[in-house]
Amino acid sequence: MLFSIIIPTYNNYSYLRMTIDSIIKNSEFKHQLIVHINGGDSMTKNYLDNRNIQYTFSNHNLGLCKGVNTASKLAKTDYIVYAHDDMYFLPKWDKFFLDEINNLNDNLFFLSGTQIGPLPIKGNMPNHIHFYAGKDLNDFDEKNLLKNYERLKFHDLQGSHWAPHIVHKEIWNRVGGFSEEFDPGFGSDPDLNMKLWQLGVRLFKGVNRSRTYHFGSLTTRKKNNIERNEANRTFLKKWGISIDFFTKYYLHRGEIYNGPLNNFKLSTKNILSYLYCKIKYLLKVNIK
Repeated sequence: MLFSIIIPTYNNYSYLRMTIDSIIKNSEFKHQLIVHINGGDSMTKNYLDNRNIQYTFSNHNLGLCKGVNTASKLAKTDYIVYAHDDMYFLPKWDKFFLDEINNLNDNLFFLSGTQIGPLPIKGNMPNHIHFYAGKDLNDFDEKNLLKNYERLKFHDLQGSHWAPHIVHKEIWNRVGGFSEEFDPGFGSDPDLNMKLWQLGVRLFKGVNRSRTYHFGSLTTRKKNNIERNEANRTFLKKWGISIDFFTKYYLHRGEIYNGPLNNFKLSTKNILSYLYCKIKYLLKVNIK
């Protein structure tokens, strides 16, 4: 087995089955699949038992972070992949991750796949490919997706912090996995990236060729503005800067990848935003 793939799920049986089936169908290598079931879901448990897929289980919803951390304790390989339970993994996604890893000299890296999705692109530095192959499973056009996904032009991205992402298990364990104060989950990815940054990681790369189709982030759509604001406040109190500041000025999220990042430096471009973060930190108020 090459990677340990951790998938938390909560009452999402049909999408989880699609996700697992796509991994099994479209992977170049054998992997360890580990699911955390957040709450009583007999259909999911029966499906995993019948497929001999490992899982951890909680009687109530532990939240994404604690669920993933619980499942990751079963990881047997050197690499941990975190994935959502509403992703379709496209052919050779794992080979392209492995190609990247084999070109590195150490384990200080964070790699993300490239998401293809039905949601419109916002801003001038997109971090996903817009292509419509269905907004949900009812109108998912797998045949059309498989026919066209390689033709969609894109590029490697700087500052990756989105799923699916892969880190070395030693590094994951050194930073303690996801920080559980971010449950139910919003803000956990950039917090993980900040912990990796503090450890010395400067390679945060979105790998263009490793692709998944993501159904408009069903997980994210379930989160409301209160949870987002709480995550922003937690991140600010913990690190002294906002999530947006970190992903923009440290990670350079969404820019074309041009190699490992440099250490953060204050400049005329970011000083006002930095001072704004510090004022918010001192006042301990929400970031909008």
